[in-house]
Amino acid sequence: MTIDAHVHYWQFDPVRDAWITEAMTVLRQDYLPQLAKSVFAENAVDACIAVQADQSETETDFLVELAVQNPFIKGLVGWVDLSSDSIEERLAYYSRFPIIKGWRHIVQAEPMDFLQREDFRRGIKALRAYSYTYDVLVYHQQLKPALAFMHAFPDQRFIIDHCAKPAIAKKEIGEWAKYMKEMAQHPDVYCKLSGLLTEAAWNDWTPADFYPYLDTVFDCFGTERLLFGSDWPVMLLSGTYRQWKSLLETYMKNCSDTERQNIFGANAVRCYNL
Repeated sequence: MTIDAHVHYWQFDPVRDAWITEAMTVLRQDYLPQLAKSVFAENAVDACIAVQADQSETETDFLVELAVQNPFIKGLVGWVDLSSDSIEERLAYYSRFPIIKGWRHIVQAEPMDFLQREDFRRGIKALRAYSYTYDVLVYHQQLKPALAFMHAFPDQRFIIDHCAKPAIAKKEIGEWAKYMKEMAQHPDVYCKLSGLLTEAAWNDWTPADFYPYLDTVFDCFGTERLLFGSDWPVMLLSGTYRQWKSLLETYMKNCSDTERQNIFGANAVRCYNL
């Protein structure tokens, strides 16, 4: 089974989705499972994990309902206020929905010291009781505090979204690579091969632009802790689904069948307890 470990769904709302600017024309429409299903069929993808795009429990409830209606959504990463005094109560409530595998906060939009906040860390600590994962969404310049954050929770499973958004368009790699190597030393940290198209120059890239970054994460995490993901539909700002999946398949042409199966599905099953 081929699993896309990072897909978003929304019914476009210009107020709620203000991050989708007028320049992002292709994203200013609804993206729902029916459309995703046709994209997956065209690209030999069997299933996906839906990931929150809005920071509200309404978003989590929306994704739960989509998963009920669309069995190819095998798991979801929702949002809950991890800084709330009632976090344990909210997690207990959401534990009734086994389709929820983990949680995410859009830390890339937060101050540099956000991951040091005691209330947020209290929420992360509460995830362990339910074996929930936590998706780490940060920019490359936030990797230093993210590394310290992960060290504080040695028993928590983390998934780094979008390879921590390296500065591919600027061809910067040194600091990012250094911190990614350190993060990979945490045995329960996984990394998604997603979201990289939009870190390159939009619609003005070549496959070779990504290879140094792929070399780094393959060297750091190996083929047992990397997950194929698309970041659909956001990826459409810079390319097509077929382009991204084909790019990875070409890059991995010398990998064994087992290694390819791990990255394109088996690792997602293990990582998210699908």
